[in-house]
Amino acid sequence: MSPPRSQPNNSRRRGRGSPRQTGRAVPDPDRLRLKNPYPPIEEFSADQIEAIHQTSLTILREKGIKVLNHEARNLYRQAGAEVDENDLIVRFDPDLVMDLVGHAPHRFTMRGRGEQRWFEVGGTNLAFATVGGPPNYSDIEGGRQAGTQAAFDNLLRLAQVYDVIHLTAPLVEPQDVPINHRHLFMTRSVVEITDKPTFIYSRGRSAVADALEILRLGYGMDRDTFEANPHCYTVVNANSPLQLDELMCSGIIDFARAGQMMILTPFTLAGAMAPVTLPGALAQQNAEALAGITLSQIVCPGAPVVYGGFTSNVDMKSGAPAFGTPEYVKAAFASGQLARRYCLPYRSSNVNASNAPDAQSAYESQMSCWGAIMGGCDILLHGAGWLEGGLTASLEKFIIDIEMLQMFAALMKPVEFNEDTLGLSAINEIEPGGHFFGTEHTLARYETAFYEPLVSDWSNFETWQEAGSVDTTVRAHRIARKALDEFEPPALALDCKEAIEDFINRRTQQDAATLNP
Repeated sequence: MSPPRSQPNNSRRRGRGSPRQTGRAVPDPDRLRLKNPYPPIEEFSADQIEAIHQTSLTILREKGIKVLNHEARNLYRQAGAEVDENDLIVRFDPDLVMDLVGHAPHRFTMRGRGEQRWFEVGGTNLAFATVGGPPNYSDIEGGRQAGTQAAFDNLLRLAQVYDVIHLTAPLVEPQDVPINHRHLFMTRSVVEITDKPTFIYSRGRSAVADALEILRLGYGMDRDTFEANPHCYTVVNANSPLQLDELMCSGIIDFARAGQMMILTPFTLAGAMAPVTLPGALAQQNAEALAGITLSQIVCPGAPVVYGGFTSNVDMKSGAPAFGTPEYVKAAFASGQLARRYCLPYRSSNVNASNAPDAQSAYESQMSCWGAIMGGCDILLHGAGWLEGGLTASLEKFIIDIEMLQMFAALMKPVEFNEDTLGLSAINEIEPGGHFFGTEHTLARYETAFYEPLVSDWSNFETWQEAGSVDTTVRAHRIARKALDEFEPPALALDCKEAIEDFINRRTQQDAATLNP
């Protein structure tokens, strides 16, 4: 069984743009690996962060975490935690927590299939990922609809094109593929369409093993070589408040054993799944994150893990999640402080609650990104395409977000500062009241002096009107379609491709994986 392979639609040839807007993946060295040169903003004082830390340890010692997975409870018990099998609660001695968390690496390298597709996680390094996991897809041609394999593949193509995207996520759920086969075809697409590090769902042991095997075959590596470095990641969400379920525990265990990156992210919405106050929500987030990270280090000391922060608030009138709010930004700042308290890499997100790729989606995303990046995050998830509180992956929002991420990348690039760039020669070349357009200093630099926009239209009103008064959403749609029309996938060795096909055929004949851990 194999769903039809989606292909870019070559009937459209619209829009204009620079070579960076086409589908040919020419790596841009300024965007392949980013470093954040700015000191992170700190929401709380050191004493206040310590109070949150101590409150988290009190939660873990006195109330504990409910752990639904039998193997995980055994591992906790063997490490010295107190386990109550009647109510499935695990309680932790604070010294045990800190000892185990201390085994996690401060920095490590993620490696993609492509030679240049690697980046450092930790320190001042910064990596951007795509949107991940929405059940719906939208564009201005077809509107909002259930996610498909074709939509997943097209968003993967865009993820490959733009070098400001460093790792992929599960862009949209292909609901036209049976769920017990979905992981096979999603992972095959990842290997065939991209050469960047990628995501694997923690949806059961067999599914994780299948996806890891497809990646390994695509890399052309034996198991030991593959597991020697992280090439993929998973996100484990605690079932806030204070619970780790079967699949999430299995994911922590499987990824630690395989040497792949695990991001532990409690989904703490203040006022709903966490206390309504920001310090209280953060104390709960921190307790849940520490509980999951300790499990990974019990399984394999030194396993690559990332501290995930996803605390936001809800609309107290409707209960709906809100994103890109002042509270979200403050929580992002504080989550970075907590991650640094444990010397762990930090994950945050580019999120919004808008139902369309409109002004609300842009300003809420901008707020989220500022909170994440200036909070010192190392990995920004949902970087491109998130809409409707995470229920929809939008083609146009993907491109709008790429513009924003490229602008952040340009912001991170150090300013060239020397005698020549101080510009005294240019100032001496002009007369008072003149201009610099024709100076030698300008002519030598004008092509590369400033950021070149992907989506923004900088023409005056009359020129914009004469060209059809095209707004941002339509421009983004045209850029996406042009990139898809011109897309060229990275090379994949024929023997690797054949090995993947053989594996998938065998697994589908066996009815593939179940969702049981």
